Amino acid sequence: MSSSEVSRRTTGSAARVDVADPRQLELDDLRGDPEEALVARGAAYAREWARIENHPTILLRNVAVVVVALREKYDDYLGRDGEYRKAVADMYVRAGIDEARIKTSVRYHVNNLLRRTLTTRELTRLGLIPESALERQQDTRATNQAIINATKLTAAVEASPVKQVAARPAKKSSAKGELKADVVEQRSPGLRVKATADQLRLAEVAGGIVGQLRPEVIDVDMTDGQRAKLDEHLAAMEKTIRELRKHLKTRRSGR
Repeated sequence: MSSSEVSRRTTGSAARVDVADPRQLELDDLRGDPEEALVARGAAYAREWARIENHPTILLRNVAVVVVALREKYDDYLGRDGEYRKAVADMYVRAGIDEARIKTSVRYHVNNLLRRTLTTRELTRLGLIPESALERQQDTRATNQAIINATKLTAAVEASPVKQVAARPAKKSSAKGELKADVVEQRSPGLRVKATADQLRLAEVAGGIVGQLRPEVIDVDMTDGQRAKLDEHLAAMEKTIRELRKHLKTRRSGR
């Protein structure tokens, strides 16, 4: 039995089913079929699925290669030339499909191919971001994950007690001879370890978020106002970091 056909026998007749161009089955279509016919049909569909599993992506990439080859012929990597557009439109007309159905998917692969084909200098001259769509997706996922990690860690640190107050506060006399409670902070060994780990993880996550900032996005996508706002945020972070590092330096020197 081939992968493109499956035969089933019902009431003495044989029905041939083309699984290469299947219609959507309903359960009623198969009721009454013997077990062997059902297994054979399922196996044929599964084989056909496995055979064509990666075909759509490969074909889209191949169309993208043709599109970029046409752009090279017209010396028009941005695809704006009228003759180039006419050639691509003719290509889809010959295929018998609406260009709108496929062009978004093809554009994705075209953008990736251009980043693999052209140099960074050529891409910049054309006004294109050097990173491919795939790389930008990966950057976006990394950025989102860094933000999620920071949010979770910040919430965990805020919910975690950092102080343990002594059960019997010490007493001391004021200038007027009144007794006042003196809050004594005590940290158990476990709490010290937790607080220390939290601080180190906060610093690591903060560095990870700042590391996601991309100069090319700042240069190409941001307005002057957005750049100014980003500079304000960075200046505030820089001030906080400078104060923390000064404190660390003081602690290390023993002062």
